[in-house]
Amino acid sequence: MAKKGLFSWFRKDTDAETKPELQQSTSASAETACEVAETDAAATTADTNTAVPMAEAEQDLPDREPESPDADDVAEAASVTDDHAVGADDEVTATTPAEASAAAHVAAVKASDEHGEELEQQPEPQAKPHKEGLFARLKRGLMRTSENIGSGFIGLFRGKKIDGDLFEALEEQLLTADVGVETTRKLIDSLTEHASRKQLKDAEALYTLMQQEMLATLEPVSQPLIPENTAGPFVILMVGVNGVGKTTTIGKLAKQYQRQGKSVMLAAGDTFRAAAVEQLQVWGQRNNIPVIAQHTGADSASVLFDALQAAKSRKVDVLIADTAGRLQNKAHLMDELKKVVRVMKKLDDAAPHEVMLTLDASTGQNAISQAQLFHEAVGISGITISKLDGTAKGGVIFAIADKFAIPIRYIGVGEQIDDLRTFNAKDFIDALFSQEKTDS
Repeated sequence: MAKKGLFSWFRKDTDAETKPELQQSTSASAETACEVAETDAAATTADTNTAVPMAEAEQDLPDREPESPDADDVAEAASVTDDHAVGADDEVTATTPAEASAAAHVAAVKASDEHGEELEQQPEPQAKPHKEGLFARLKRGLMRTSENIGSGFIGLFRGKKIDGDLFEALEEQLLTADVGVETTRKLIDSLTEHASRKQLKDAEALYTLMQQEMLATLEPVSQPLIPENTAGPFVILMVGVNGVGKTTTIGKLAKQYQRQGKSVMLAAGDTFRAAAVEQLQVWGQRNNIPVIAQHTGADSASVLFDALQAAKSRKVDVLIADTAGRLQNKAHLMDELKKVVRVMKKLDDAAPHEVMLTLDASTGQNAISQAQLFHEAVGISGITISKLDGTAKGGVIFAIADKFAIPIRYIGVGEQIDDLRTFNAKDFIDALFSQEKTDS
C-alpha cells in the first residue's frame, strides 16, 4: 500500500465531491489548495515538484493508513507549520536526553558562579579535634613507667594470697622500675609490718596500702617553686650534666613565667657547648625575652655577673641562668660552678635564690650520684626530672625523694611547653596507677 506525505492532505481526491464534511469545513487556505489540484495535470505537476520534500517528510513521519483528513486536522497542520516557521529564529529548546543533560550542566555551572562567594563563606563545619586534658597527658607521659609500677603491680596482687612469694615478686618489680634498693627495702618492710598485724585481708588490700606508702614517700618533696623576690630579680641557676635538657627546661620555664605576667631575662652561661648560646637566643626571640650572652669560650661567671646587673637595672622579675654541662666526677668543673655562685653573691647576697638541678630520668640510679655531688658542691635547692615520658625507669623519683628530701619542682613528661609540669605528688601517684586501670 502506498504512503502519502503531509502534502497529500492538501490534494483533492477525485471522490472529494462525495464527502460533504470536507466541503463544509475547509478554510480559505484549504479551498485554494483544492482549486489548484482540480485537474490531473495540476496534481501531477505538484507531485513532481514536491517529490523530494515529500520523500524526506515521509521518512520522518510514522507509518499511517491512508485516510481522508478532517478539516480540523488540516487547520492544525497549517498552524503547526506556521509555528515552526516562526520559531526557527527563536532559541532552540533541547529535547533529546543528551541535550537536556548538557543544558542542566550549564545551568549548574551558572548557579555555582553566581553563588560561589556565598558557598565559600559558608564551608561545611568540621569536627573539632579532641583536646587532651592535663591529667590525661600526665598519664600518657608516665605510661612506660607505669608498665612496671602500675600494670605490673596489678598482675602481682590480683587473686593472690599474702605470703613470702608475693613480697619477693613485689621487691623484684620495684627494683626493675629503678626505685632503688634502700627505698624498696623501706616499702617492703612497711608492707610486711602491716601484714604481720593481720590488718590486711587479701592481696588487693595490700595493693591499696602500697599506693599510700608510695604517696607518703613523695609528699614531703612536693613543693612548687614560687619565684618571688621584692628586693630584685629572682635568680634561678640551672645546673646539671651534659644532655639532660637544661636549656630546653629554661626555655619552657621562661614561657610559663611569662604567662603568669612576670618579666623574664635569660643568661647564656654555657659558653663551652657549640650552639648553646644560639639555642637559648632562639628561645628568647620566640617569646620576646631578652638574652644576655657573650662569645663562645667567654668566662661563664663574667656572663652571669653582667646578666644580674642588667636584670637589676631593668627591674626584671625572674633571671634564669644557664650553665655549661659538667660531669659530676670532674672536680675542677665543680669548682668552676662554685666560682659562679660566689660572683653572683657579690651583687646579691641571696643570689642565686634557687639552684635547680636537672636530672634525666632515663639515667636511672646514676641520677642519685649526680644529685649527691652537685648538692655537695653548690647546695641544690630544687630538682627538675626530665624525660619521664621516654623511659621505664621513672621509679628513680622515689629514690631521689627518699634519699635527699630536696623539693622536686618540675617533671618533664613530653616535648610541649605545658608538658613541663609542676610536681604534685598526688597527681603523680594517681596518674601512675590509674594508667593500668584504664588499659587493663
